[in-house]
Amino acid sequence: MTTAAEGAAAGLGVAMPLGAIGVLLLQEGRRGWRPAASGAAAVAVVDGLYAAVAVLVGPQLARALAGYEGWVRLLSAVLLAVIAVRGLLSLRGAAQSAQAGPGEAAGGGEGGAFRSFVRFGLLTLVNPMTALYFTALIAARGSGGSGGSGGAVYVAAVFAASLLWQELLAAAGALAGARLRPGVRRATYAAGYGLVACLAIRLAWPG
Repeated sequence: MTTAAEGAAAGLGVAMPLGAIGVLLLQEGRRGWRPAASGAAAVAVVDGLYAAVAVLVGPQLARALAGYEGWVRLLSAVLLAVIAVRGLLSLRGAAQSAQAGPGEAAGGGEGGAFRSFVRFGLLTLVNPMTALYFTALIAARGSGGSGGSGGAVYVAAVFAASLLWQELLAAAGALAGARLRPGVRRATYAAGYGLVACLAIRLAWPG
């Protein structure tokens, strides 16, 4: 895949699983388009920020582990596989708890677009799995695969893919409220973590 395609796949892999943040965006959309769109932008900004940090840290890790590239790829693949399996195994519980609990805890109060941006940004920022996800991907690309313009393209693609998906959720919330059927939630959740699993397989068997 090209650098842009890799970034887009990584962005969708972290964005598509419909967990607490996704359900919150749907609920925010029911309150109004502008707050939901602002919250969606915040999630994408944090995803891009984590990807940018990973671009800076990943190559340094790869250089420090020069000569052990195969092990780096394998460990990165294992980490992504754990993230994917953990998400898929908790598919039913995650969808149900996200609908019942977090929406009430963090979605209360109307607020404006700025307030929504701050709230969703903080909720995404405290998720350590996002940082681990991008660091694993970047480290596995090696010391020469993420620097300069290539790194910028990768981060931009991550941001664009995440933004597109989050804004689609916000629009769906504005159009249909939080009435998304459980089957659709589970399908998107499984598709997102399935993409993460595919990335793990590609790292383990690059040929």
